Parts: sequence; structure tokens; C-alpha cells
Amino acid sequence: LHSDLDKGEGTVKYTLSGDGAGTVFTIDETTGDIHAIRSLDREEKPFYTLRAQAVDIETRKPLEPESEFIIKVQDINDNEPKFLDGPYVASVPEMSPV
Repeated sequence: LHSDLDKGEGTVKYTLSGDGAGTVFTIDETTGDIHAIRSLDREEKPFYTLRAQAVDIETRKPLEPESEFIIKVQDINDNEPKFLDGPYVASVPEMSPV
């Protein structure tokens, strides 16, 4: 996150609110960089809605309208397969196509 009004003089503070702000996601108040502070799991929560804003560090007034964005968590196969009703038997005939 970066405001065009931020000239790098330390007069802008970035804030973050919404799902997981401060617990799952953090923002560097000086640079506006947003980071996940723990692993995300789509089975736990498939998306997060966050709001970020740049404010004047002295007056605490917003410099721009609040930005809302959605972080969609992609699924990875992080669970090993489980075969509960085994054993299973299968066969493939010789010379079968791939």
C-alpha cells in the first residue's frame, strides 16, 4: 500500500483494519507494506476482507479514501490422502494407454 502523497518524509502513517488485521496480517505503519504473520489455510478461511488507509501522522486525518481489498487464499494439497474403508484392490491391463 502506498499513497501518492507520501514523499518519504515520515508524515504519513498507514493503518490496517478488517478480518485478521493485527492477528493474521500486519502493516508497516511507515512504508505501507502488508505481511501475513502466520500461515494461511483455505480450509480455515477462504478469504479475508481488509481495509487500509493513509493518514497524516500529525493531524490523524485521512489523506485518501479508505481502500478495501480481498485476499483470496489459494488451496494447496496439504493433507495426506486417507483411505478409510480399505484395503483396496485395482489392476491395470498390460499395454494400457497412459
